[in-house]
Amino acid sequence: MCYNGPMKIDLALDIGGTHMRAAVFPVNQSKPKSQKRISTYANGETSLDRLLNLITDVTPDNASIRVVGIGIPGVIDPESSLIVTAPNLEDWVGVPITKHIEEEIGAPAFLGNDANLAALGEWHFGAGQGHQHLVYLTISTGIGGGVICDGRLLKGNHGMAGELGHVTILPNGPVCSCGQKGHLEALSSGPAIMNYVAEQLNNGRASSLYGEPNPQQISQAAKMGDPLALEAFERAGHYLGLMIANYLMIFNPTIVILGGGVSQAGNLLLDPVRKTVRESVLSEEYLTDLTITQAALGDDAGLYGALVLAHQTFS
Repeated sequence: MCYNGPMKIDLALDIGGTHMRAAVFPVNQSKPKSQKRISTYANGETSLDRLLNLITDVTPDNASIRVVGIGIPGVIDPESSLIVTAPNLEDWVGVPITKHIEEEIGAPAFLGNDANLAALGEWHFGAGQGHQHLVYLTISTGIGGGVICDGRLLKGNHGMAGELGHVTILPNGPVCSCGQKGHLEALSSGPAIMNYVAEQLNNGRASSLYGEPNPQQISQAAKMGDPLALEAFERAGHYLGLMIANYLMIFNPTIVILGGGVSQAGNLLLDPVRKTVRESVLSEEYLTDLTITQAALGDDAGLYGALVLAHQTFS
């Protein structure tokens, strides 16, 4: 069948403090036709200009954009679609991103928190398919999350629900990126693991690691049996497990999905998580039919979630 008209597409954008990504999905299809990743910042070019250029680069010449979904790491005002706060994208706070995109491409655009959208992506297309009660955590530079309750994304009164990493687990503990002390993010994120190892090395702990190793190097050392590296993941997994036990008693999900770069450590993180969860829940009934697993979509979860946002809001 020959079709000479413009191809209708939906556009998904995932904006981060380091990289931004775009994916093109033909309408009614869940497999991207094309996608591209670029750095968020570059000398001589604003991040907004880079985003608009990325949209141009990834969109086929014969395509007509129907709708755009955008994920961004920050608190979003649902009424104005403005970013209220974004620690890793401070220059985007108060910028009418959706308005700029709509004026540039002539299609409606919708904005959401990236971790909330990753939860939507995993729910619709990934590990959460078939579940109506889900908790998603992305564990990377920071820790974010999203909650599906009774088959709906939990948004809260001002659309600010789901900040699962910014909850206090250790009063007077390490300082979080947000400035508060003892948040889960300050204890179980990638930088938290790095900081703990660096601190121990500075205190003279013996290890195959040296200097300021990154999470991948720490993970590799743990797989080789390095005691300090194993301890770092045990500690991060313990605090993560404590908080997940709390989430089980608050939300009573059937699945907890862990995404983000740190989750790629697999059982180094999951084993202490599961152990602590079993030891910390109020009743074993919370563990009935419960799955704690890694995300299935990897880095694409946010893009798929942005696609879901676009479809749900547009329809």
